[in-house]
Amino acid sequence: MKIKTISGSLLLLLGIVLLLNQGETFGPGKIFAYFWPSMFVLPLGLFFHWLYFGMTGKKGVGLLIPGGILIVVGIVCQIAMLFNSWHIMWPGFILAPAVGLLEFYWFGNRNKWLLIPINILTVLSLLFFIVFSFGSLFNNVLSEQPYFAILLIVGGAAILTLRKKTD
Repeated sequence: MKIKTISGSLLLLLGIVLLLNQGETFGPGKIFAYFWPSMFVLPLGLFFHWLYFGMTGKKGVGLLIPGGILIVVGIVCQIAMLFNSWHIMWPGFILAPAVGLLEFYWFGNRNKWLLIPINILTVLSLLFFIVFSFGSLFNNVLSEQPYFAILLIVGGAAILTLRKKTD
């Protein structure tokens, strides 16, 4: 089972690299450039989780904080590297400690005071994700200015000229 999992993952990553290649040269440098989070950050986060769930017998609950942080940071960095979306993905770094603390809360002694920083960090992260995602989307729409301007003119004219039906 492990051989199938490893070979399947490697083939999947190789396929993604070839898909993103788009006529550029292909080599080990390209793999490291795109997949450094999957090679270095994510395995370290998984290692911390493995230590907690597999080795410590549920006693080292503090291992989940860096484990959760590293997994979220690894996912954020991997998505940002693959899609060149650092300008949208950076709020994930605010979400990372919230996930680590949430794991600590969930598997630990459930100290209710941990929910305060978890909620603050999560709300801030989601707020920034929404603002920067909509900002990026709006900038892309505005780059097609003639079409967007025409659409606004037609919409405004329709609102001004259409009358309300009176019965």
